[in-house]
Amino acid sequence: MDRRTFVASAIALLSAPLAAEAQGAVKSPRVGYLGFGSASADAPFREAFRQGLRKRGWIEGQNVVIEPRWAEGRLDRLPGLAAELVRLKVDVIFAPATASTVAAQNATSTIPIVMAMVGDPVGRGTIASLARPAGTSRD
Repeated sequence: MDRRTFVASAIALLSAPLAAEAQGAVKSPRVGYLGFGSASADAPFREAFRQGLRKRGWIEGQNVVIEPRWAEGRLDRLPGLAAELVRLKVDVIFAPATASTVAAQNATSTIPIVMAMVGDPVGRGTIASLARPAGTSRD
């Protein structure tokens, strides 16, 4: 499966919880975007993410807020950035890489995490099973 397919799948998963919450709320949902690289290096993938949201009616700055955080390629920065997103009380965290997913999972067990491009998520304990990916095998 290529990156576009992963991003499209992640966006589809992300849309459902946001749609449910937005129906009864006045505030715009906040999506934490926990990028491993830099804003410039990740620009094509972030734009695909935005386009996928737009196709589903979520427009940044109008009815959804995206809170991007960038580790600039430094693994040691991810835990602090994930913790920052948790403190901001984002509604969901999008983690477009394995390291981002692990950092987000270590930072919260209550905020939903949508992952993309994670190799062998069952084998590495990121999820319990492909049939029921919610939660982790650590729960």
